[in-house]
Amino acid sequence: MRKQLPVFLGFFVMGFVDVVGIATNYAKKDLHLHDSVANLLPLMVFLWFALFSVPTGLLMNRIGRRKTVLWAMVITLLALLVPFLAYNFVVLLAAFALIGIGNTILQVSLNPLLTNVVQPQRLTSALTGGQLIKAIASFLGPVIAGAASFWLGDWRLIFPLFAFVTLLNTLWLWSTPIAEQGHSGRTTSFLDCLRLLSDPLIVQLLIGVIAIVGLDVGFNTTLPKFIMAHSGLPLEKAGLGTSLYFIARTTGSLAGVIILAKARARRVFLATTIIGIFALTGLLLASPLWLILVFIFLLGFSVANVFPILFATALRRAPQRENEVSGLLIMGVSGGAILLPIMGIIGDAKGPAWALGFLLVAWGYLAWVGRRL
Repeated sequence: MRKQLPVFLGFFVMGFVDVVGIATNYAKKDLHLHDSVANLLPLMVFLWFALFSVPTGLLMNRIGRRKTVLWAMVITLLALLVPFLAYNFVVLLAAFALIGIGNTILQVSLNPLLTNVVQPQRLTSALTGGQLIKAIASFLGPVIAGAASFWLGDWRLIFPLFAFVTLLNTLWLWSTPIAEQGHSGRTTSFLDCLRLLSDPLIVQLLIGVIAIVGLDVGFNTTLPKFIMAHSGLPLEKAGLGTSLYFIARTTGSLAGVIILAKARARRVFLATTIIGIFALTGLLLASPLWLILVFIFLLGFSVANVFPILFATALRRAPQRENEVSGLLIMGVSGGAILLPIMGIIGDAKGPAWALGFLLVAWGYLAWVGRRL
């Protein structure tokens, strides 16, 4: 347990990346940006998942998972300090790029590091527990930003607070010895990693990760805009819709920790995708604000367990190449970069409701993948 705690706290730091959603909305308001321009900020975060994921998987073979996680923490710490020290669009682009690089390395290395401290039969449940902790950090982001804006006059105070937590986690993990079974010292090429794509199931799981991250980031970024357009609420109140989404995601992860310890992952996966399709359709058709909030909760609940099921399935598919599989799957997190510009263009032309409606395509693909798990 002593070795597990700093690893699980790393998932809390991993959740700091979701501050990009509410930060994009504040930056749009402060800097008077259009949707298509503001969405470049989360794009700068998720672009790096496409570029750094596979090289990070190869790096873990050389230096080990724990050291790779520590490097990710240091980069994240530096990135969180930048937007507090200076505040303009160019600086935010640079800061979010650093956050994206640090989070890419963290996600690639932290998920496999969890296999070093938990039993194999508990992997899916443990990964879901990590996502639960990540969801708590994601939920707190909009709440802290809103409170800092309302009470202290500057939403950016969230960044030094998150930086302090990152520093504590870095020191704790650095002082905790963990056996490095993920450190082979072997040299693996980028081409060796891409050969995993010869397995059709790995390809389907990779596209599934692209879809679920696109859904998650799309909801995180667009829900406040949707609530403001629908109900005329100010951003400080509309941003609480994102907090409700993350509360639901946290609840769903907690339920997943319990359910996935006993139930078949395929059944849980199919059930959550059906709930997600129903909730998104209902959200687009709902009129009263209370009903919209109900569907937002259902959306967060349905998103919670999709990623850990996909990830655990991929790791079990190639147990001797966990580092490379992790790098390849986390590359799919760039799905946020693929879908967001499309949503931004649709949002500028038709409004946030149409942008959210586009995400039904992603839910449909995940339902198809669930039948093939």
